[in-house]
Amino acid sequence: MVRPGEIEHGQVIADKAESVWNWASPAGRQRASRRAALIIQTAKLKPGMRILEIGCGTGLFTRAFAAIGCQVDAIDVSPDLLAHTASKQIPGDVTFSLDDAEALSYEDDMFDAVVGSSILHHLDVSKSLAEMFRVLKPGGRIAFAEPNMMNPQIAMQRKIPLLRRLAGESPEETAFVRWRLVKQITDSCFESASIEPFDFLHPFTPRPLISLVRAFGATAERLPLMREIAGSLIISANKPINAAKTNGVTAYDSVACV
Repeated sequence: MVRPGEIEHGQVIADKAESVWNWASPAGRQRASRRAALIIQTAKLKPGMRILEIGCGTGLFTRAFAAIGCQVDAIDVSPDLLAHTASKQIPGDVTFSLDDAEALSYEDDMFDAVVGSSILHHLDVSKSLAEMFRVLKPGGRIAFAEPNMMNPQIAMQRKIPLLRRLAGESPEETAFVRWRLVKQITDSCFESASIEPFDFLHPFTPRPLISLVRAFGATAERLPLMREIAGSLIISANKPINAAKTNGVTAYDSVACV
């Protein structure tokens, strides 16, 4: 089941969520646009694909996935966030549902891709990966953008309670160290797992400085040590093409991946 506090957190932030998540500022909007494009590229989304978006929140990224012609099943655990999202009338083939990423209501082998933005760090990763594996078609992909624990600001926010409260974070959320998460994804039977750091554009960057900071970030993302402290991680992997049907089993161990 979903972690305690997440539903209550959604209720508290529902009418100001995009500001709390730092997508509403000029720099935040550019970050969101780039993030959506990277998820689309990494998931190899194409028109006609049926995809599952977990943690759809306000529908900001749902809009981008639907715009390229995907059939989107967008879920969230917060009824308050979903109420705000449904009122936006996002164009395209989109269905919004209340569902738990750790215990999905969908049948096996339904989706071409499972995607999301800033959602895995709210979840029990092992449970949610097992569920994603189950509902993906053989050869299907996962793609997520998540916070990088190696980023100094993110590390401090996660470790200092006062900063966590000021940032509007939920009680349970964390961030990821990429090489640890790669192992966890591989241990969950996915293959070709890849995690790359990106994003040096801070959401509070003043509008006149955005172009300069983006240019710096483009260079920093190519430098072997500097890139490790970027703000975000782009995560991808795929379900093996020869994966057997799971018959409703929602837990996988290393033996099952052989």
